Amino acid sequence: MTEDAPAPRVFLVGMMGSGKSTVGRELARQTGWPYLDNDQLVRTMTGREPAEIRTTDGEDVLHVAETEALDSAFALRPPVVIGAAAAVVDDPAAREALREGGHVVWLRARVETLLDRVGSGEGRRAEATDPTWVRQHLREREPLYASVASQILDVDEIEPATIARAIIEAVQPL
Repeated sequence: MTEDAPAPRVFLVGMMGSGKSTVGRELARQTGWPYLDNDQLVRTMTGREPAEIRTTDGEDVLHVAETEALDSAFALRPPVVIGAAAAVVDDPAAREALREGGHVVWLRARVETLLDRVGSGEGRRAEATDPTWVRQHLREREPLYASVASQILDVDEIEPATIARAIIEAVQPL
């Protein structure tokens, strides 16, 4: 990065299992920029685990907390890498904020890849291992992810280090 170039605020978006956390940690390792994922931001804001919020208060309350966590990420001083919750793109205001708030990378993956990476679903929502649920949500969210993306990376067969390098190249000024 050149001294006069603004520091990047990189947002990673994509479905559960697309590699947001893995790529975010790798990007942080390669750049020295801090990485925060949405769950961490939700915990900081609410003092509760996202899974607890979903179980106790319901999916809608969790989505509100995730969107508020994303909003808080815009106040973070760049450079910073943020892994956004998969569902934040369902909110029109969040999509607009993402479009204007930084470099948004859609980590695009096939259904088979998502299911393989989620594995047994331990620590994830129950539907995470249901191919029909994953396929339906992917189909609904693909145009939304595309609408916010500054960069789209197909991540099915690419190592996290390679993905991180591609992101770094995209945010480096020419």
